[in-house]
Amino acid sequence: MRIPSTQALRALDSFARHGSVWRAADELHLTRSAVSHQLRLLERDLGFDLLQRIGKGVALTPRGQRYAADVRKALTVLGDAGTQNSGAGVGGSFGISCPPGFASMFLCTHIGEFQQMYPDVALSVLTPRRLDDVSNPEADAFIAFGVGNWPNRAVELLCEVSFTPLCSPTLLNKVGGFSKPADVLRANLLHLSDTEDWARWLALSKVENPDTEGGIFFSDMNLVFSAAIAGQGIALGDELTGRRALSEGRLVKPFEASVPSPRSYYLVFEHAKAGHPVLNAFSEWLRAKLSENRLAKY
Repeated sequence: MRIPSTQALRALDSFARHGSVWRAADELHLTRSAVSHQLRLLERDLGFDLLQRIGKGVALTPRGQRYAADVRKALTVLGDAGTQNSGAGVGGSFGISCPPGFASMFLCTHIGEFQQMYPDVALSVLTPRRLDDVSNPEADAFIAFGVGNWPNRAVELLCEVSFTPLCSPTLLNKVGGFSKPADVLRANLLHLSDTEDWARWLALSKVENPDTEGGIFFSDMNLVFSAAIAGQGIALGDELTGRRALSEGRLVKPFEASVPSPRSYYLVFEHAKAGHPVLNAFSEWLRAKLSENRLAKY
């Protein structure tokens, strides 16, 4: 079962009640483009049209109206549950398992905010060996990177990612810049575990007969980024985990072309834990931070 983003559902609910994107944006304290983006993401996740163009404006489709009514009921139930379980009721120990790269380059740069919001939660961040591993008995929930197939678990899509070449300004100057995609082969290719991602990006960029077998292989994305920042080669990274290094100028994007990953980040947990106050609080907070990150510029 994949549950759409709560923020996207709130955007739909607000649009359905107000009948316009700008009023929904005003209520949610977002930009109009952010609300439109959330609605497009929701349509993509659901697989059917929510909106239809009428003259110069947009309105809900009949199916969108029915879905929005159901969403309103669900949000009311969640709101009531939050009121009943707010404040001191959100507490206790909670373990979250998370891939090392996501943990160090995204989660750990924001986690203090969650602790301030929920001081009675004793949060533990654990890292698995495999990016899609959801087997640690010490974890109450998992942020996993995979294709979304974890049988007998609740699975919620957090975000999709695309990979693009990232390197240090020092390396860029050293090689004299990259004028065309094939030029990346003049530097060490930095791989996470295998050559699959680089092979896909080079194929997308129409580089003929690339040799992706060379370069340096790492078992952890932290190591890939560390090597790239140190000028040891060029990495394929996503702008979610690479945003801080990009904003600080430690990494640059020599090309705009990016290749969608066949895998995404998901929140995975046992069905029995659905409705757990800390899990609900953490999920809502995490989705809000991811949404802020997507809308932010570096």
